[in-house]
Amino acid sequence: MINYKNYYGFTKEPFSQDIKVEDLYIFPALLSAEERFNFAIDVRAVCIVTGEVGTGKSTLLRYCISKLHPSLYKVIPVIANTGSMLEILKQICIALGIDFSSRSISVLLKNIRDEILDISRQRRIPVLAVDESQLIRLDVFSQLHTLFQFEMDSKPIIPIIFAGQNSLIDNLIYAKSKPLASRVVGRSHLEGLKLKEIRTYLKHHLEIAGINEQLFSDEAINAIHQSSGGFLRRINLLSKGSLIASAKEECRVVSAEHVRVASTEII
Repeated sequence: MINYKNYYGFTKEPFSQDIKVEDLYIFPALLSAEERFNFAIDVRAVCIVTGEVGTGKSTLLRYCISKLHPSLYKVIPVIANTGSMLEILKQICIALGIDFSSRSISVLLKNIRDEILDISRQRRIPVLAVDESQLIRLDVFSQLHTLFQFEMDSKPIIPIIFAGQNSLIDNLIYAKSKPLASRVVGRSHLEGLKLKEIRTYLKHHLEIAGINEQLFSDEAINAIHQSSGGFLRRINLLSKGSLIASAKEECRVVSAEHVRVASTEII
């Protein structure tokens, strides 16, 4: 079986999921979302990033967080789940390196607030970044705003960034979520890349992997656009799969048929 990486002469795995931040393709929506991200941090409020599965929400978080220097910011990463407020607070405690053995929400909140205040006294900004936020239960949303309450809610200290699928917005509309929703100062919605952006995206990733020529025909690029909906994750899977299909036939240029073959292997 032919090795597609050797066949094309790739020096790195193309379209890799663990791509370095400095190698990311910077598309316009990412820059727009970054502006809202930074504004929410500056005013210690809430920013929301939504999008369908595979549109790059987690990548956006990783990109924006990478710009926060550790000497000035303390990032508190959380992967949301359908658990209770207690589970969320335990994740925050783990990220902060503080005791999480108590099963009392009041005790954990006090410990977290004390640590956040200590970080603030060090002239650093604590930033809570919550991925997969659409999984958070409504009763948890109704309590999360208490993380903001310092000096009788008169002193904003910690910004929160929520990233999740589109249902995240639906959850914030409920009355129980209003105390948290009222703190939102920025909303970004990630959509699929347009055809022109996909062309540039493919070229960018080929160059990262050591190839300076366009290996995808115009017809293949159109097929990737149509089959992926412009979603980054699906673009990556189709691109890599079609390169493998093309190499098997010892073709130097990926065709629309190779993309079709690749599309039969993914859901």
